[in-house]
Amino acid sequence: MRTQIVAGNWKMNKNQDETENLLSELSAKLPDSHATVIVAPTFVNLVTSKNALHSSTIKVAAQNMHFAENGAYTGEISSDMLLNIGIDIVILGHSERRSLFGEDDELLAKKVKTAIEKQMTVIFCFGEELEERKSDNHFSVVESQLKNAMFGLDEKSWQHIVLAYEPVWAIGTGETATPEQAQEMHAFIRNTISEAYNPTLANDVSILYGGSVKPNNAAEIFSKPDVDGGLIGGASLKADDFVEIIKAI
Repeated sequence: MRTQIVAGNWKMNKNQDETENLLSELSAKLPDSHATVIVAPTFVNLVTSKNALHSSTIKVAAQNMHFAENGAYTGEISSDMLLNIGIDIVILGHSERRSLFGEDDELLAKKVKTAIEKQMTVIFCFGEELEERKSDNHFSVVESQLKNAMFGLDEKSWQHIVLAYEPVWAIGTGETATPEQAQEMHAFIRNTISEAYNPTLANDVSILYGGSVKPNNAAEIFSKPDVDGGLIGGASLKADDFVEIIKAI
């Protein structure tokens, strides 16, 4: 039985005061929902967020982590550091980490392996660029990203995996894949996993859609049978918008 999830990736936004204010407003307005709700604030506000949400059902995730447990990696954060402050969910492979910071499939496979070994939940992001979509290579790109970074895992490890398909051309651009495009890709992803592992595992994996989800399009996107929720960017920075998206699932 796969879980429906609405996760907010705050990226490099919100200082401590703004974080506390947003979480307070979000907690007060949070609707009753069967979906798991997650927020991913900046590293410096993870403790603040955990404290602010101590009596809430909202979970807190980190936006990234290093594959090493410790060492000479200036500016990096390890899994142990996250777990020590109560953070056991991490986003890995976001398109901005890939494009701006050069993270490739080999590096991401190491990060995923470390997170799984530490019993963390991974929200693994992947998706095609605009040119790859235009040239009809989007399926092969997505298949390659999955296989290279994820298919070295054993079946049991997939209990800790949430997938997030994010067409890069629809992130922060105002463009959104149509609900039909989202469903087509999500079904392809599930079928690819089924062929690599088995149908039961594939059916149990939650696959989120990420790419300019807003209150006015969330319900239609979430209604598709292979879309299990969303990884929300800009709309998660406004409590009212995020709440409406949660209501749509």
